Amino acid sequence: MNATVVKHTGSHYLLSELPEWNLFPAVLRGRMRLGGDSSTNPVAVGDKVEYETGDDGMAVITKVLPRSNYVIRKSTNLSRQSHIIAANVDTAFIVVTLDFPQVKLPFLDRLLVSCEAYGVPAVIVLNKCDLYAGGYEESLGSFRRIYEGAGYRVLPVSAKTGEGIGELRNMVRGESPAEQSTRICLFSGVSGVGKSSLIKALDPALEPRVGNISTAHLQGRHTTTFYEMYRPSCGGFIIDTPGIRGFGLVDVDTDEISTYFPEMLRASENCRFTPCTHTHEPGCAVKAAVEDGSISIERYNSYLGMLDEEKKYR
Repeated sequence: MNATVVKHTGSHYLLSELPEWNLFPAVLRGRMRLGGDSSTNPVAVGDKVEYETGDDGMAVITKVLPRSNYVIRKSTNLSRQSHIIAANVDTAFIVVTLDFPQVKLPFLDRLLVSCEAYGVPAVIVLNKCDLYAGGYEESLGSFRRIYEGAGYRVLPVSAKTGEGIGELRNMVRGESPAEQSTRICLFSGVSGVGKSSLIKALDPALEPRVGNISTAHLQGRHTTTFYEMYRPSCGGFIIDTPGIRGFGLVDVDTDEISTYFPEMLRASENCRFTPCTHTHEPGCAVKAAVEDGSISIERYNSYLGMLDEEKKYR
């Protein structure tokens, strides 16, 4: 029998035979827990799995079916282990805020690169836009120029006022009735950006845990402690995740990193040399695009940081 993992709490799971929403508990078969996989979680929320019913009536996960895609990160920068955030995702909504907490562009770019590398379409959700007045307009415009120029959709929203929530709801549920019964979306980002508040704004009947910003350091506190899928009344399914503090790339070669920056990939077609690292080569179209402003210096610096990081940790 097949089902989808909808919640992961330590060594225990909840499954449902989507699109039906009938949750039941499950555990992993022993050899799966003890396998040689380099991932800290051999089974992730969103995984389609095979299961059988044990003598005690408990469902036992026996096999993970092939994934269409997934979002993955290093457990820590120096770790050889990785952690799968979610699997079989139709769209990753990466939630950020300009401030409270302040967006860290290198972190955002690593998350976007991971989505590109593993085939997950990404949308940037800019939450708390009700705060972006009286001094934030320039920062907001700069942020949108950077990421819309790179080719990403940037959706300003406010869980507090409801601005943009209708549009976000439409994107979550999809366009066709078939999509609305199967579409799985991931909400991810650092702590404090309001992922759980946005989910509750999409459907007030849902009960994700919502927390406050720490005033000591203007950083978010972890309120979501488990990876969990919800079924909003608008249609589709949402995976809520704990806030992420660091994001290391997994199995991305240094000579491939630039191909996961869409704007650099487009420009690289005109580079004089192939391959080109876009660092020192003459006739590099990417460096020329940075100089004329068509590729942002912020994104280019993120790329250089990833090159150095990958060389260091390899």
